[in-house]
Amino acid sequence: MVESRYYGQYGGSYLPEILVSTFDQLVTAFKEAKNDPAFWEEYEQIMSSYSCRPTPLTFAGNLTEYFGGARIYIKREDLNHTGAHKANNVMGQGLLVKRMGKKRVIAETGAGQHGVATATMAAKFGFKCTIYMGEVDIARQRPNVFWMERLGAEVVPVTDGTRILKDAINEAFRDWVTNMDDTHYVLGTACGPHPYPEMVSYFQSIIGREAKKQIIKSEGKLPERIYACVGGGSNALGIFSSFLDDSVELVGVEAGGDGLNTGRHAARLASKDGTVGIAQGFKTYFLQNSDGQMQETHSVAAGLDYVGVSPILSLLKEEGRVRFESATDREVLDALSLTLKKEGLVPALESAHAFAQAFKEVPNLSRDDIILINQSGRGDKDIFTIADAFKDPDWQKFIQQKAEEYRA
Repeated sequence: MVESRYYGQYGGSYLPEILVSTFDQLVTAFKEAKNDPAFWEEYEQIMSSYSCRPTPLTFAGNLTEYFGGARIYIKREDLNHTGAHKANNVMGQGLLVKRMGKKRVIAETGAGQHGVATATMAAKFGFKCTIYMGEVDIARQRPNVFWMERLGAEVVPVTDGTRILKDAINEAFRDWVTNMDDTHYVLGTACGPHPYPEMVSYFQSIIGREAKKQIIKSEGKLPERIYACVGGGSNALGIFSSFLDDSVELVGVEAGGDGLNTGRHAARLASKDGTVGIAQGFKTYFLQNSDGQMQETHSVAAGLDYVGVSPILSLLKEEGRVRFESATDREVLDALSLTLKKEGLVPALESAHAFAQAFKEVPNLSRDDIILINQSGRGDKDIFTIADAFKDPDWQKFIQQKAEEYRA
């Protein structure tokens, strides 16, 4: 019988019978790895030699002066290899795949960062790789598609449903059912059936472990607040994990889209629209109608428009340990623009949600306070979306010229 793990009422393993033995194997392999000190040592070694860890903690002096409130620090996951926190999880799962003796990996991706990270890991370890990506996300994240394919991965466009992340996950599960013997599904966030929420959080905990040591070394104390964007929840749980037992306020920021009153958002926990349900093998808050059908979501950030959220975060909300807010597309673009001009940093649109909420609150804090923002990724991948949102005329002219060259 497959092992199920719940976080309060959330989580579990709601699986078709055909997948039970595969999940039993995965649970066993993960347990053995967690209990083997050499595994974490190997993981840290490869993350330091291949993926530039530890990532630095940057004091944002110009933003601190601009707002005149708390001292602002930024955890720089954008400097992790492949440009985001996603590498933390995929390299850990890659080591598990080696332990299990499988030769092929599959993954879903929305913003493309998890897809690029998985393709990179597959190239490093010599696995065959297939990435499922919604047709809508392929159109707005074409640079990441280019790199996935150059890394040797097959990128499969998903044309069913709303053609975004949840549909890519469905397709990946269909593939896995057919190819269980030699294939591992590298799920990219802390969702899905057990052991994925625990396993992804475990590998992402390297963010918080580093950040806690770094902030104490820099300031001699812990921050008052930590901000992280929330899609599925992997980067948020990664940085929150080391501070759960401390007197630090944890703030998760979801995609407010066009506004919570418009229905065009992806706020499962910060809005009144999320309800508890079961989908894609686990129980959590989803944006769904009264019949349990998943609703369409919207965000300027492709990585935040998932219809569900980590069951671990659902419990932390219920317990009042994490406060959930939302930032609209407009607030996110304004925060991105300000960060660019004041600090020369380019947060991904996902990460910019955390910046946007922090910027709303930091002026009301004392100059003796400290806040920490997790910059979960860099915005190079978003250049098409950002340029379009800012209606940059030179960029539009450049794209038009390129289109004409390709047509010639």
